[in-house]
Amino acid sequence: MSRRLPPPGGLAGALAIDLQWFAAEDEGRTEEPSELKIRRAREEEGRVAKSQELVGALVLLFPALTLVFLGPSMLRTCVEMLRFFFTRSMELDPVGDRLVAGLFFRYFARLALPIVSVGMLAGILSNLVQTGFIFTTKPLVPNFSRVLPRFGQYFQRTLFSVEGLFNFFKSIFKMAIIGAVAFFLIRADLDKLISLESVSLWTGISAIASLALRMLIISALLLLVLSVPDYMFRRWRHLEDLRMSREEVKEERRQYEGDPYVRSRIRARMRQMMSQNMAANVAKADVVITNPTHFAVALEYRPPMRAPQVTARGEDEAALLIRRIARDKGVPLVENRPLARALYAETEVGDFIPLAYYKVVAAILGKVMGINEERRRREEAMRA
Repeated sequence: MSRRLPPPGGLAGALAIDLQWFAAEDEGRTEEPSELKIRRAREEEGRVAKSQELVGALVLLFPALTLVFLGPSMLRTCVEMLRFFFTRSMELDPVGDRLVAGLFFRYFARLALPIVSVGMLAGILSNLVQTGFIFTTKPLVPNFSRVLPRFGQYFQRTLFSVEGLFNFFKSIFKMAIIGAVAFFLIRADLDKLISLESVSLWTGISAIASLALRMLIISALLLLVLSVPDYMFRRWRHLEDLRMSREEVKEERRQYEGDPYVRSRIRARMRQMMSQNMAANVAKADVVITNPTHFAVALEYRPPMRAPQVTARGEDEAALLIRRIARDKGVPLVENRPLARALYAETEVGDFIPLAYYKVVAAILGKVMGINEERRRREEAMRA
């Protein structure tokens, strides 16, 4: 078995280029991530599939739409602020007069607060739509191993990987989208833009603002469309990063489902105890399925049990003993050769019957319960 040498330290380690970069990224991790690992990565580490393109598109789109509705009002506020300060520029002292600073921040809040608030709400909404509410402090824990950047690992992640190539082509596509939108909109309004030198200042500002808003909205909508494949890629990449090796799958099952050896020993002990109490187990059964001579399987069903349970099973002499106890205790005997043989072959004492036999066993239990109910009525009628 080949051993991988540790990377050199210091500057040489930071600049080292390892040939393993070009190896399969999921080498050794061939199993799909379990629900437990996905949940732990989400709740404990804050690792989720999230597209920053969706966040950026919504943060760009909603403020742009806000400008469409509040633009005239904000422009009037801006003109009012400029007129106020310019007309009083010789009277006010911006250094010593607190009133000047208060008025400036009041105007600034009126102009910026709607856009900032809508942008923050759009960012929060876009994250909640993708990931739901997550609270974890692990991403905030300082990691001092990142103080010295490892340029080798950085280049591996950004250039020599599927994610790096995807981000590269995505950036090119985004620039192409924004460039194409700007080109076609400017070309469509080229005559109007050329004639701006002969119009009033207010008309020129309105024309430029209208063009800029259209560029923002159309670009944001196209980026919003782009965020759909980006989210699908991030989700696929997230699941790939969480893939598990077979050893990890076994260890997880051992931790949360119990050691298979221990569970088999417990089940064997339970079967032994139930076999020793065969008489009691057969007596509490609801029905005994027989072969009729070679096999016998006693079944019990008491709600809220999820399925009928095997309380006793036997072959040849043991089957004869089960049938004898069933007759003595008044447990119904039902002859069904295929079912008796299949249950004996596929189950042990204490097991629930397989799903494939639910329907036929339910029919048998329903018939037996009907016979028992009829017998109970006759006994009550005779006593009366």
